[in-house]
Amino acid sequence: MSETTDLREQVAITLPDGSERSFPAGVTGLEIASSIGRKLAQDALGIKVDGRLQDLATPITADASVAIVTFDSPEGRELFWHSSSHLMAQAIEELFPGAKFGAGPAVEQGFYYDVSYPERFNEEDLRAIEARMLEIAGRDEAIVREEMPRLQAIGYFRESRKDPYKVEILEETLKEVETVSVYRQGGFADLCTGPHLPNTGKVKAVLLTNISSSYWRGDSNRESMQRIYGVTFPSDKLLKEHVARLEEARKRDHRKLGAELGLFMLTPEVGSGLPIWLPKGAIVRNELETFLKGEQRKRGYVPVYTPHIGNIELYKRSGHYPYYSDSQFPPLTYKDETGREEQYLLKPMNCPHHHLIYSSGLRSYRDLPIRLTEFGTVYRHEQSGELNGLVRARGFTQDDSHIYCRPDQLVDEICNAIDLTRFVFNTLGFDEVETRLSLHDPANQAKYGGTAEVWEQAEKDVQEAADRMGIRYFIGIGEASFYGPKIDFIVRDAIGRKWQLGTVQVDYVMPERFDLSYIGSDGQKHRPVVIHRAPFGSMERFIGVLIEHTAGNFPLWLAPVQVAVLPIAEDVHDYAREVHAKLHAAGIRAEIDLRSEKIGKKIREAELSKVPVMLVIGRNEQEAGEVSVRRHRKGDEGRTGVDAVIAKLCEEIAQRA
Repeated sequence: MSETTDLREQVAITLPDGSERSFPAGVTGLEIASSIGRKLAQDALGIKVDGRLQDLATPITADASVAIVTFDSPEGRELFWHSSSHLMAQAIEELFPGAKFGAGPAVEQGFYYDVSYPERFNEEDLRAIEARMLEIAGRDEAIVREEMPRLQAIGYFRESRKDPYKVEILEETLKEVETVSVYRQGGFADLCTGPHLPNTGKVKAVLLTNISSSYWRGDSNRESMQRIYGVTFPSDKLLKEHVARLEEARKRDHRKLGAELGLFMLTPEVGSGLPIWLPKGAIVRNELETFLKGEQRKRGYVPVYTPHIGNIELYKRSGHYPYYSDSQFPPLTYKDETGREEQYLLKPMNCPHHHLIYSSGLRSYRDLPIRLTEFGTVYRHEQSGELNGLVRARGFTQDDSHIYCRPDQLVDEICNAIDLTRFVFNTLGFDEVETRLSLHDPANQAKYGGTAEVWEQAEKDVQEAADRMGIRYFIGIGEASFYGPKIDFIVRDAIGRKWQLGTVQVDYVMPERFDLSYIGSDGQKHRPVVIHRAPFGSMERFIGVLIEHTAGNFPLWLAPVQVAVLPIAEDVHDYAREVHAKLHAAGIRAEIDLRSEKIGKKIREAELSKVPVMLVIGRNEQEAGEVSVRRHRKGDEGRTGVDAVIAKLCEEIAQRA
């Protein structure tokens, strides 16, 4: 900065630690980072100005709170990976002239770009693209933001870039916008709001992971494209750590373990995304349902059952149709005996059915809250490319509950729902849980049901409950459902991945649409408020995540086979059968291995099957009326009396240790 600039107006910059520094107006994020330290300046990727993520080169012309963003932060990784999608597009354009580009966002573990190209990309192409990305990174090309009028941008992308996809976005999606931004690096340019890295040289390591099919704008009636996924890092060390995590994730893949452990199956004979639970998987699912049903019973929930199909008018009334029409199976149409045509849908949501149950009788203020609960199966026609075993299926069962309460009961009921969700996660070993308050986007009010006043009240209630429960949360603007704000619970699994599971949602809209009411103490009709609540979210998704979190090593209470009885030789088979019978009588799920195999092989196979407890029986154990206890992954725990072992296991199972 020149002396002339230094003498001009100063701006006060407040840093994350609360300290305040003075800089000349127009100071950039890089200059602020440099004033703090050389290492921070090297690591800086962007800045947050009053909470808004911006380019590192953005001039700051007024007093502001500023944070330097590095790769260590979620915002830094998102910025890094979104810039890397542009880097990949530039490499593809240089290697494969004529390629056109759709959308290229950052995702949880990297980025992707949808590419239109007449030939199918292969593994060899991916390696070539990786090499070219590193070459471009080595050029250290500046990434520069340029603002231009929308009409000028249309001409630029039509005539110079010859990019029909960006022209469509400009003409349709951004038709109300006067000025747009374009980011340039070398000979490549892309329509983008940013922000981006200051230069390509920040990228030091690249891995392109896979290719899948996609459609332009997610519409199966539009052009088919190729979606290339990748991940980048600012060092080779970080890439190696990432590859190690990927290898661990492959070992934990719930589809692989589900087949190996005999938990569930997927077959085209039934249909894509429609899992079948095998006996051992059914045990896991049933134990989880029993666990939650017991807790719900203690907390005043009452069970209901609703059909798998409903009249389409019901879902039109609720707003789920056509709101979810893109992800619903087509309506079933038939004519009744009078010739009148009727349409039915596979149930996309349980909520409308529960609202009808509530409205089936006259309700008094003394009756509330009413807590209806159901393990209800619903159906969504997800895109085939998005299906992923249990965690993204077309048929899945929600642990759905709807709480109908008075407004003065609302915050207490939200708190109770939060408490139950926390209890579920703690019991299942999910110790790292993030909480997002998913609020609506006031700039897009037409997307949501209800008035702005209703939304203001609902969001106030949600935040009050979260504060009362001492939850550390972050805000997600635009993440709300169309009928109300949510508290979303995002768990981190054993290898650091994040999964959105349980949810608690407040709904002032459906009571209006279904004309729900109760008679108040004044003898007049009043509207209840509805809370939608699902600690598991979906049984399929939750179990899929749980399999990967535990690597299939379920706790004793949840394991399909809890105990393996392993006799060493045939002469102790009768005693082994007695032990097995006692375990069975005590309600412990046990199997006995009477094969003529060496005990070492029996133990190895029980370990591979991830059976939590093995009871080894030889002549010494038989003579003493004991068993030798082994624990999965822990080894020998010594000899113990049969009754003592059973008592200890029963206590551990009862406590869900």
